[in-house]
Amino acid sequence: MIWYRRNTAVTTLVDTATNSASAAGNVAGNVVSNAGSMAESVLQPLVFDPLRRLQGAEPDSQTKTIDNAKRLWLAVDGMGGDYAPGAILDGCLQAIQRLPIRIKFIGEVEKIRKAAEEFGITEALNTAESNGQLEVIGSGPSVTMNDEATVVRRKRDASINVAMDLVKKGEALAMYSAGNSGALMASAIFRLGRLSGIERPAIGALFPTKDPGQPVLVLDVGANMDCRPSYLHQFALLGNIYSRDVLQVKKPRIGLLNIGEEECKGNDLAINTFQLLKEENRLTFAGNCEGRDVLSGEFDVVVCDGFTGNVLLKFLESVGSVLLDVLKAELPRGRRGKVGSAFLRSNLKRIKKRLDHAEHGGALLLGINGICVIGHGSSKALSVVSALRLAHSAAFHGVMDDLAELQKTSETAK
Repeated sequence: MIWYRRNTAVTTLVDTATNSASAAGNVAGNVVSNAGSMAESVLQPLVFDPLRRLQGAEPDSQTKTIDNAKRLWLAVDGMGGDYAPGAILDGCLQAIQRLPIRIKFIGEVEKIRKAAEEFGITEALNTAESNGQLEVIGSGPSVTMNDEATVVRRKRDASINVAMDLVKKGEALAMYSAGNSGALMASAIFRLGRLSGIERPAIGALFPTKDPGQPVLVLDVGANMDCRPSYLHQFALLGNIYSRDVLQVKKPRIGLLNIGEEECKGNDLAINTFQLLKEENRLTFAGNCEGRDVLSGEFDVVVCDGFTGNVLLKFLESVGSVLLDVLKAELPRGRRGKVGSAFLRSNLKRIKKRLDHAEHGGALLLGINGICVIGHGSSKALSVVSALRLAHSAAFHGVMDDLAELQKTSETAK
């Protein structure tokens, strides 16, 4: 009788948990998609804790009213990205509710209005415009994802160029685009120019580490395929300032990506760069960083050439989806697995949040005379919110002022 009752209890538990367990078993699969109302409601609030902390966000901050007087103007390329302009506009409207920002949304007006209707956000758009929180600015034919980077010279009134001009004129403190990254970089160089003493701009991306509150800035992740030691030296100086100002790391530890910890390891580029960083007194050089140490939390900034960095970035993007596919396949096996996966549902969501590139917002284009954030081409609303949080953090903490000081120091050294 005792056995029967216990067996009945277990059987009942398994049976009643089957439906929810099946759903939990699919959570890992849902990780890969940005859709799903439940996932959206859990994940919308955002990014890395440091970025959230920087802006004074409390757990219930979303329910508090933001003082319009404290909002900063940001420019957004509304036509950039695979899902533009609808998904980009949706993200901007959500960001306005969460962040102390105003947005100049640039794009082809008719397409923007039509997309707003399709997404069911026309009312929200009208409200944001009437409150002075969002301004739609018309532009000419847009730069597509398949265009050559130099097309920005011909399409002078493209949304990406208009956004850059707003930053140059001081009408926006930062700009964001999920469009053609090559075109964005070309437009930034042509319109804003490089910082004095910086030979090549670099793209810096935030990678998650084992510490959820401590991302690592990796640069370059795609702007420069072939680099000289002087480029990597400059990347380290730029990364040091962004890590200190945006992520609020008091004394960033700089690492050089290499195949070993020893000073003598690596190719000519790594060996010569090591010497430059070792002698640099404007930053804290922590030595070589092996691939296994990038996500360890032992470094705050990791520098490398763009070819290596891009391979590293794309590999990291795949890790999350592969890991969660494995969890999806393995967790629901057998009755115990189904019951266990039901209880692991919230854990799986947190894993998704930490590994999903959408949670990390975008990459910073460093070395340009202005704040530019590059979004992933497949960005949707969540990615846009995260990227605009990053852009706001950079603008709010006066990154450009510190970069100006770096220029003065570099010129004095010459």
